[in-house]
Amino acid sequence: MALDFVMIEALAPVIISATAVATLGWVVNNWLRMRNGYPLENSWGKAVYPKDDTEAQARVQLLTQENAQLRAEVGSIKDRLASVERIVTDQGYDVARQIEGLREARHEVTKQ
Repeated sequence: MALDFVMIEALAPVIISATAVATLGWVVNNWLRMRNGYPLENSWGKAVYPKDDTEAQARVQLLTQENAQLRAEVGSIKDRLASVERIVTDQGYDVARQIEGLREARHEVTKQ
């Protein structure tokens, strides 16, 4: 089946639209990658940009330090939460009973 002129005219809008959508998708993909700091890749998958970016390396180092600080803080918060949970679950009723006992003892002292 040979492609005749009528079939080419019928397929032209579809081909043009598909080409435009593919090109626009490629442009948006690369723009998003650059905007979010991902390196662009060549046709063999190797990074094209940035090759040596000291600002990006400094930013990664700062983010790594901040991540370490936040992990340490979360660890201490977990420890504190475990202590609070232990107090609440292990001695919660006992503490309430002791408080009531102290109140009763105070009332007895004030009555005498």
